[in-house]
Amino acid sequence: MTASRAFGVASCRPPFWLSAVLGIVALATPAYAADQISVPLDKARILHLPDRAATIVIGNPLIADLSIQPGGLAVVTGKGFGETNFVVLDHAGVVLTEKTVEVTLPNDQGSVVVYRGVERETYSCTPVCSPRPTLGDALFKPEIDDITARNSAAAGGTGGR
Repeated sequence: MTASRAFGVASCRPPFWLSAVLGIVALATPAYAADQISVPLDKARILHLPDRAATIVIGNPLIADLSIQPGGLAVVTGKGFGETNFVVLDHAGVVLTEKTVEVTLPNDQGSVVVYRGVERETYSCTPVCSPRPTLGDALFKPEIDDITARNSAAAGGTGGR
């Protein structure tokens, strides 16, 4: 009988160790999720920088941009679809933190997307529909050119000549 009891106790140990390992993995997973920031395209998020932050390096500034604000704050803006990272260093070059930034589709309730074959156009319909230049749209380049020309004309008119 002692052999069967010993065998019964030994058979209970692997599930205990398995549950302990799974528990450790489950506790480690949220730490990784906290190191990832999700930002919708053309939107911004506010972050708190670590104390002693002196330098920020962005992996790909075409995907996300980061501007430092007073009071230890930073603004992360989604510039293009994809994933990149940023690293925060102190004055001595010691890494204080590293985070991954994922830029996703915006969850706009007031937007309408029109597909014409392979071409796509995005419209902002709040309250009247008008073209909204979005990466990947057929109207993106002409709309950006129009916006740039309008901004240049406005800046030239207020240049204080």
